[in-house]
Amino acid sequence: MRDNSASVTELLTRWRDGDTEAQQLVVSLVYDELRGLAQGYLNQERSGHTLQPTALVHEAYMRLVGEKTPDISNRAHLLGVAARLMRQILVNHAVARKTDRRGNGWKRVPIGAAVDLLEERAIDLVTFDEALSRLAKIDSRQAEVVELRFFGGMTVEETAEKLGVSPRTVVSEWTMARAWLRKEMTVL
Repeated sequence: MRDNSASVTELLTRWRDGDTEAQQLVVSLVYDELRGLAQGYLNQERSGHTLQPTALVHEAYMRLVGEKTPDISNRAHLLGVAARLMRQILVNHAVARKTDRRGNGWKRVPIGAAVDLLEERAIDLVTFDEALSRLAKIDSRQAEVVELRFFGGMTVEETAEKLGVSPRTVVSEWTMARAWLRKEMTVL
């Protein structure tokens, strides 16, 4: 069930003013969307990932409310911030996993099998995050469009609203950013 954006915006204003009940109401209104975002991220991860969608949503929520009261203006902005937090959580999880595995329990694999594994794997989130960080240094708006569309699951219109640009601009930035990232990811 989609929430009424106006009521979420009103509740966000109350939350910024310190109303903890408004904070809980906002979360309950967008929880299903947040869980859907988390499920989308985890669908892109390797099978058998140790994080579950609910845990990812809860971790993002704890980070969101653990800091000072966030300055979030509307539903789309909230989902974008949550998407960015989920991305950071998954990247941190992937980095920790790589650190834990470094040299621990390695097995020799024939080169042919290694190539097959690389072709089958889902996107390497750490490599993607590094490429996205480089893109942000070159064109911050393109990087933000990628975060909102890819990680945030936002539509072109929602992304345009969040960034204060036209949908046509979002489509253009999205197309250029995807091409740049595709090139960067194949070089790595």
